[in-house]
Amino acid sequence: MIDLYKLEIFNAVAMEGSFSQAARKLTLTQPAISHHMRDLEASLNTTLFERGARGVTLTPAGESLLDYTRCILQLVAEAQNAVQQVDALANGQVRLGATPDAGFYLLPQWMQSFHGRFPSLTTSLMTANSSRIVTAVAANELDIGFVEGEVSVAPPLQMAVLQPVQLLAVMGEQHAWWGETAVSIHDLANHPAVLRPPGSHTHTWIQRVLSQHNITLHVVAEFDNPESLKSAVAAGLGFTILPEWAVANGNERLQALPITGANFSRTLKLVWQEERPLTRPSQAFLIHLSDQFPTLTRFAQTNYKIDLGLPSRRAYRASHDCKAC
Repeated sequence: MIDLYKLEIFNAVAMEGSFSQAARKLTLTQPAISHHMRDLEASLNTTLFERGARGVTLTPAGESLLDYTRCILQLVAEAQNAVQQVDALANGQVRLGATPDAGFYLLPQWMQSFHGRFPSLTTSLMTANSSRIVTAVAANELDIGFVEGEVSVAPPLQMAVLQPVQLLAVMGEQHAWWGETAVSIHDLANHPAVLRPPGSHTHTWIQRVLSQHNITLHVVAEFDNPESLKSAVAAGLGFTILPEWAVANGNERLQALPITGANFSRTLKLVWQEERPLTRPSQAFLIHLSDQFPTLTRFAQTNYKIDLGLPSRRAYRASHDCKAC
């Protein structure tokens, strides 16, 4: 049986073209290298090297063995990596961050389905405004962040767009708009509004859109989470503006209408730190979401070449440039 350790030494000698250079690379003595190579040649009953004054070259038998050796060593490295990945998915945590709207209405169901697929992994979720999420990712407090709107990042942070998000006017059944099919942006100023507080990115973004049309809202109350906004307008306090997913499940006490006359569309984005490799559990979370977000599939494959399973031997041979395999 061929000794794997001797194949590693053989590969080093073939790459360096010298027993002495291979010895330095492997931190072994030259006599030890020579001894291992004589043993390897004896076990194969062939000569692997042509020894000369300037070093060694491979014989035809040596060239053939080198092709197989490279395949074998590559397979061993992949097997070791695969075992480590399995161990990483046996336990671990994914630290997620999201804006309040995404944190209330998207992340919980994603986390639940992820746990069903990877029951040994845990997830944690921090909700905050987009700036705080970006800061937390940069400080390694979070693995992945989900933010909305016009958020800018600088290296080493990177950002990928996941999907557009439509913002809608939401009101209770007592409201004058109840039963309508849409509401004009110019009509927003004629009714009491309930919004997120001024420190939020959503508040800033809404006010920016309105100011472009010289519209000022009559804000009668502010709440820092979307469920409070929905409860307030259901009670008749006014109307609010929320992303479509906040009302996706339906509520007979609420109605959501598109706003005409302006673009009330934002984007949901993924934030990560490019210089810090994602943990294996975090990679698994991205793969879990990839069916829902095609752009996420391309991102994961391009940036991390993520594959949660082992390739078959046939797939390996087809994807590697190895004439011996």
